[in-house]
Amino acid sequence: MVTAVPPRLRVGIIGSGRVGAVLGAALRRVGHQVTGVSARTDLSRVRAEALLPGVPIRPMPEVAADCDLLLLTVSDDALASVTADVATVVHPGQYVAHTAGRFGIGVLDPVTLSAAIPLALHPAMTFTGTSLDLTRLEDCPFAVTAAPEALPVAEALVIEMGGDPIVVSEESRLIYHAALAHGANHLVTLVAQTRELLGLAGVSDPARLVGPLLRAALDNALREGDAALTGPVARGDTGTLTEHLDDLGEVAPDIAVTYRALARSTAQRAHDAGTLSDEQRDRLLAVLDAEGGDRT
Repeated sequence: MVTAVPPRLRVGIIGSGRVGAVLGAALRRVGHQVTGVSARTDLSRVRAEALLPGVPIRPMPEVAADCDLLLLTVSDDALASVTADVATVVHPGQYVAHTAGRFGIGVLDPVTLSAAIPLALHPAMTFTGTSLDLTRLEDCPFAVTAAPEALPVAEALVIEMGGDPIVVSEESRLIYHAALAHGANHLVTLVAQTRELLGLAGVSDPARLVGPLLRAALDNALREGDAALTGPVARGDTGTLTEHLDDLGEVAPDIAVTYRALARSTAQRAHDAGTLSDEQRDRLLAVLDAEGGDRT
């Protein structure tokens, strides 16, 4: 029976990459004892020594066996294999938590068979692997998945690290993670392409020019959703759209593909939000099809 997190936990960390070392440091600063970390690369060792000074670097089985809370901060693809490896050394009542956004607690079934208590704690933040991340953990949302009786433990750990626990069900973890990847990763691609185009336009400092616009657009989108849409597609301006596609096709054909795909989605969302009429949407889509877009 799970009760509550003990006042102090002995914490082991498998995977002292950007996430593991930072979360270990966050737990350590509120009084938990980090008993050991595993590190496969020289960079991981340097990171562990910088953020967790004095903590021994130990073989994975020793780290897993000698703790009350085992943090698995390995890559998504490696998680199942590492979980299977440590299943033989974890002990009943031990907390085993992973930080992979893609998975809930099902991936930890091998340790659950040993009566360990599985937790999924995914910080919705990009990490540098430096002490700067400790400040960024303050109020950082964590997607938390756990059995009902273990949920208070998971939430308490997140709060102790300075984060904000948000419960995500087991069956929703994959779509949750896809949402974050779509937003954060593709935003980087979009901004990089925008800067590239401004460079082609002769702008010497693209970030300075576009930074205020993009920050305002993000803020408006977070507050208003589709109602924040502006620009030629949202206005049904087929003439401007045609010229954009023509020019992009010549100077940056790879970016033209992204522009076209996003324009199609924007046209449909603007229509669904009531900004565009059926006729306006269909004219926009006809331009996109005529320019080589997908025909559906």
